[in-house]
Amino acid sequence: MNPPPSKPNVICLMGPTASGKTSLAVDLVQEYPMQIVSVDSAQIYREMDIGTGKPEKEVLDIAPHRLIDFIDPAVPYSASQFRTDAFREIDEILDVGDTPLLVGGTMLYFRVLRDGLADMPRANSQVRSEIEKLAQEQGWEAVHQQLAAVDPDSAARIHPNDPQRIQRALEVYRVSGETMTSLHAQSQAKQEALLPYNLHFFAIQPEDRGALHGQIETRFRRMLNEGLVDEVQALHSRSDLNHQLPSIKSVGYRQVWQYLDDEIDYDGMVEKSIIATRQLAKRQLTWLRSWPSLQSLSNSSHQSVQHVLKYMETISI
Repeated sequence: MNPPPSKPNVICLMGPTASGKTSLAVDLVQEYPMQIVSVDSAQIYREMDIGTGKPEKEVLDIAPHRLIDFIDPAVPYSASQFRTDAFREIDEILDVGDTPLLVGGTMLYFRVLRDGLADMPRANSQVRSEIEKLAQEQGWEAVHQQLAAVDPDSAARIHPNDPQRIQRALEVYRVSGETMTSLHAQSQAKQEALLPYNLHFFAIQPEDRGALHGQIETRFRRMLNEGLVDEVQALHSRSDLNHQLPSIKSVGYRQVWQYLDDEIDYDGMVEKSIIATRQLAKRQLTWLRSWPSLQSLSNSSHQSVQHVLKYMETISI
């Protein structure tokens, strides 16, 4: 009997915001027959170019990106939809003999791609009411501390100012008796055998947090100079968009929207945007610290390109 065919290989490049992922990906596709699939929950939206850091046209001409700029900001988009779309793009790339290169910083999308969707208990209105009552009486920070006591991994990933995710993670534990972390681990074990690809994970993990913070501030101020406020103003003028939509909750867009609503002044908007982006980078790095079988890359593009290419030789891509 012939042995089963080996699974095709897919390269995944992760990293915090402003760490240089796009630049490295562009360098890679010029060295090897790869095609890029974006793994970014904000770059999927049309009319949101500057604040999401979409590659410029000159870059896209050299290294086209799949799964960017294809959803209207008013339309919801889920991680499960991303998984379906990413599988389709990966298969198309493999069909022409190229290697898929998945690039981005939306760690949830990478996890759903790798692990599938865990079977989570349904929402329980009574338990939710109990958690909301606790939050009203003691604050969401106290609820976050309760989550940390039973599910420290989820608590580390979820910011104390993110009540929706705090509530859901604690609800899962109270309803099922199992942590969200445990349920995801069980899902991962099931999906590993079903996943039709071998996923190889690389990440840019800056050692100098101060330097990363400087890059974040420099990039945001450049976005402002390039017209970010005007970009958000165009969205703000649309009657079908509001601050509750996931697209408008994206870092930078939320703060500029508040500025346009006269909730904060310009300097406050700039400060809050930079702080929010730093907090995003911190959460991304927290995900990466617990990511299994992760190949760490330096900030040097040349060294990182050679690292990835050498690794690809070892897995016979």
